[in-house]
Formats: sequence, structure tokens, C-alpha cells
Amino acid sequence: MTTDTKRLKAEEQQQSDEIAEKESLLLQTLEKTGKLIVAYSGGVDSSLLAYYARKVLGKNAKIVIAVSPSLAQHELDAARSQAISFNWELIEIQTDEVDNPEYQRNDQMRCYFCKSTLFTVLDRLVVDWNFNHIAYGANVDDLKDFRPGHKAAREFKVLSPLQTANLSKAEIRTLAQRAGLPSWNRPQAACLASRFPTWQPVTVNLLSKVERAEDYLHQLGFTQVRVRHYEHTARIELSQEELPRLLTDSAIQKLLIKQLKSLGYEHITIDLEGYKQGSSNRLSNSVEK
Repeated sequence: MTTDTKRLKAEEQQQSDEIAEKESLLLQTLEKTGKLIVAYSGGVDSSLLAYYARKVLGKNAKIVIAVSPSLAQHELDAARSQAISFNWELIEIQTDEVDNPEYQRNDQMRCYFCKSTLFTVLDRLVVDWNFNHIAYGANVDDLKDFRPGHKAAREFKVLSPLQTANLSKAEIRTLAQRAGLPSWNRPQAACLASRFPTWQPVTVNLLSKVERAEDYLHQLGFTQVRVRHYEHTARIELSQEELPRLLTDSAIQKLLIKQLKSLGYEHITIDLEGYKQGSSNRLSNSVEK
């Protein structure tokens, strides 16, 4: 065995040991919660949290998903399917954050108003069900970014067990893969309101318009998809791996132009940099500064 091979094996073993320690801490953390409501979205973070919560607490962990116009139907379908596969007895609640003028205004605190609405509803369920806590799927990587939703979580004393266990996004995906969760390698997802640049008002009709545009791109076989909404312009973002297919296939371009114009978009553009999380805010943020 070469020196390089020994070094790689040692690094892999170290990483494996670190994940095992964090997994153990996660289990201990969940065990102390008693009766827990998990705010579930179907993304890999909340899915892993739901998986371990049910594993440790059984039916003393209730898995709850918020349904509203800001959640794409295909995301909801995937979340439901995964919950059925693991017998989580998924509970669906309706939330009305989109009706809130402060949410519709779409300033930098939009996510705060969204999470506040969610946690208000879940807080009532804690009382109604005689439960102890709410938990959500924030991970340690989230601490590096501006996330107004975390402010709401702190105000409502919502637990973040994945952060307590010091789990990163990559480590969460590793554990999710081991657990057999279908969401382990799903593309990064976010609510439909994230497709709107800061300060552009968000409405139910516009959320539906963006969802239909993205659904069509999914039908064409693309996976990591964003349609950024700029009034009459749709800016398409795809992963770097999928971008060449759209750029070189004129037949797909024609189909896409026809579909998006039928939705009311006058201009259709492609972002040559590809998908980047939060990129709809690049222009608006630079203007505000």
C-alpha cells in the first residue's frame, strides 16, 4: 500500500468517525426532546431530521408539512411520497403567509414572515397535542449565510438538532444516503418566492406563473431549474451540467419560448453562469448598497 493510499484511507476513516460522533450526538439530542413536532419540507435537511426523530421518538415525533402557494406541487408530491415510504404519518397544515402584506412586499425579511407564520401555527399544535418542542432542519452551513427565518426560529424557541450535532450539508447528505432517503441527492430547493428579486411584490398568481414555467422545464428533462421572475422577463438558470443541452438544442429552445410566452413572459433569457442560490437578489442588493 502506497503512502498516498494510506493517507486517503486514514482521512476517510477520520471523516467516518466524525460523522458517527455527530450522528450519536443527534440521537442523544432528539432523545431529550420528549414529544417533538418536526417542521418538514421534503428537503434533505428536514427529511433527515424527520427520519431520526421517528427512529428515536416513534409516534412522539409528529412530522408536519406546511402547504401554501409558495410550495411547488412537485415538491409537495415528493415530500408526501417519501413520508409514505417511511410511514411517517405526514400531517399537512395550510399556512397563509402569502396573504400577509409584509410577506408580499418581499423585502430582505420575507423569510422571517414566512417562518413566523409557520411557527405560529406549529406553536398552537404544541399546546393542542400537549407536546414539548418544535424542531426544524437548519444545519451548520446555514450559519454562514443571512437567513431571516432563523430569527423567527429563535423567537419561537424552535430547536435545530442538526446544528446542535454540528452537521454540515455534505454530512447530512451522507447520512441521508445511508438511511435510504430519496431526498439525499435531490437538487437544492427553495420556496417559489425565492424566484423574485428583493422588493418585487409576490402574489399567488405570480407564484403560479413561475411554477408552471419551471414545471415545463422539468418536463423537458431538466432537474436543477430556476425561472427567475423579472416582471415581463423570465431568466432561466440551469446547472452547469445541464446548461449546454439548452444552449445547443434549438428545438428545445423553440418549445420553451412558445410555452413561456403563452404564460405572459415577453422576454426569455438564459443565465450563462448557471444556477446560483439566491442569484435573483444580486441586482437588487447592489442597488440597495
